Amino acid sequence: MKTFFCSLLFLLVSASVLAQSDPGNFYARFSAQTNEIQSKQPNWPPPLVTTYTGLFQVLRSDFVRQITPTHTDTWNMDNSKCMSFIPFNRTEFDINLPPYIFHNTPAAKDGWGDMSFLGKFRIASGNEEQGNYVISIFALATVPTGQYKNGSTDASIAPNLAVGKGFGPLAIQTTAGTTLYTSKPATTTTGNPVAWNLASQYRLHKYFWPEVESNATWYKGGTNHGKMQEFVTPGVLVGKLKLHPDDPKSRPGFTFGAGMQIATSQFHSYNHELVMTARWIY
Repeated sequence: MKTFFCSLLFLLVSASVLAQSDPGNFYARFSAQTNEIQSKQPNWPPPLVTTYTGLFQVLRSDFVRQITPTHTDTWNMDNSKCMSFIPFNRTEFDINLPPYIFHNTPAAKDGWGDMSFLGKFRIASGNEEQGNYVISIFALATVPTGQYKNGSTDASIAPNLAVGKGFGPLAIQTTAGTTLYTSKPATTTTGNPVAWNLASQYRLHKYFWPEVESNATWYKGGTNHGKMQEFVTPGVLVGKLKLHPDDPKSRPGFTFGAGMQIATSQFHSYNHELVMTARWIY
């Protein structure tokens, strides 16, 4: 899996770089199509935690450290991220490779997590000159590929509504949805949690996007029925640092960022989660 990801990363980065010198190749035509589709929506960066409301094409890897109430920490390498692409108008498809989980306690084994796929459809949008908003729906499907309890026992699908609105340099993006498991024991142990995420971002100068997110989950059914968990996540994103900054049509570029999830609810399964992200926009 790691070899596959590295090979895929190398091929896509190489293609996006080489395409700049050959405007007639397939990638260049595909890149032009992507630029046209994205020109009809606001130019905001995807938040650290909240799913992006618009359409995006990126190679992304996140690194997350969680601290549990018993003061053990867990590292999540990749955090279920990989490749997002825009195959045709108003549509995005994501392939998320299984994360690798490192535990610092002998009570749990290190191993791979679950693989997932995301499909998104942009219902309506307008760029900064035409309303500065976006409305989308998306669904995340998860396959139980995790090792040693580092994932779910059953497959699931999570339908969501995503809405974003810009006010000059301020962007507000929000998503709401639920996770539906396909069978037991997940339906009885986890239930059908409802998640609501809200991200506020502000553009400073050309490259800096400080942000604050609220990430909340209400548990319906399962062992945590009736409980609510919320985090406030301050952070900052830097980018896009374009490969060819003088070419307005050039797509390849790099974005990175970091933040900290801080528990604000009495019930929480972890706290002080460090989130780091690296993204190659192709």
